Order: sequence, then structure tokens, then C-alpha cells
Amino acid sequence: MALLECFYPDEYLDSAYEIDYEILYKQGYRGVIFDIDNTLVPHGAPADRRSVELFERLRRIGFESLLLSNNKEPRVKTFNDEVHSRYIYKAGKPLPANYFKAMEIMGTEPETTMFVGDQLFTDVWGAKKAGIRTWLVKPIHPKEEIQIVLKRRLEWIVLFFYQRSKRRITDRGQEL
Repeated sequence: MALLECFYPDEYLDSAYEIDYEILYKQGYRGVIFDIDNTLVPHGAPADRRSVELFERLRRIGFESLLLSNNKEPRVKTFNDEVHSRYIYKAGKPLPANYFKAMEIMGTEPETTMFVGDQLFTDVWGAKKAGIRTWLVKPIHPKEEIQIVLKRRLEWIVLFFYQRSKRRITDRGQEL
């Protein structure tokens, strides 16, 4: 299934809020690019206490951050007004151009940047094309626009093979 590997995340977790950002900073990461909807808050929801605290935590650690969204500016700006990051709206994900622009804004390189998002075919694929380490997180809320619901069905297929490949690697590691 090598064809699908371009969509495989580097890491797959339940939530952006369970990532150990302190350890990643010690490993040399300096910038975090986030998707917003269903990554940090439910689709269309305003920033909440948890997301505000996450961005405060990232600043304390020393991280640069940026919101990279395919949404229009009013949606992104409203969220950003609470978390106080930088942002790029109408990003055109999965095209890599705005991932590179995000790194330029943050002053980071692909090897010191990480991306956190909830969609394989936009978030993860675009970040991987830009050479950025990716964290796929499970969507926060099941209510989504129809085009996203349809993409999720295809994502399930990719995630099936991704998880199967991870199990094989783990099984081989235990045999050694």
C-alpha cells in the first residue's frame, strides 16, 4: 500500500491537547502549525479555555505558533483574537506553499516545525509535502460539513492500512 503512505501521519493521537510539547521542544522543535476546526475546537466553535491555555503554554515553553486554515478570514481571526497566535486563512491546503510561508513567518525550518491537524487529505498530506512532521488527531466533534463527511470515509480506508502497517512494525520489533 505504498500509494497510501503519502497520507500517513507521523503520529496519530486522540487530541492535540495530549501532545507532550515540552519534550518536543527539548528535541529541537520550535514551531507548531495548527489547523483549527475539529483539531482545537469543534467545527465553527470559538476558542475555549482549553485552547487559550494551550497557546499560553506553548509561548511559555518557547514555541512559535501559527494557525493554518482553509477557512475565510472572519472565522480564523475570531478564533485567533482569543489565542493570540499568527494565522494564514484560505490556505489552500494541501498545497505546500502556505506551509512554507508559515515556517517563514515563524522563523523555522521543516526539521524544527510540526503540524497538528485532523484531516489526512488536507492537513497531513500538505505538511508532509512541505517536509514537516505531522500529528493527526481525532476529530473533536462528529458534526461536519458534507464534503468533510465524505472525505472521512476515504480516510478510514487509509487509516486502516496505516494502523495495520504500525502493527506489523511493532510485531517485527517484538520478534527481534
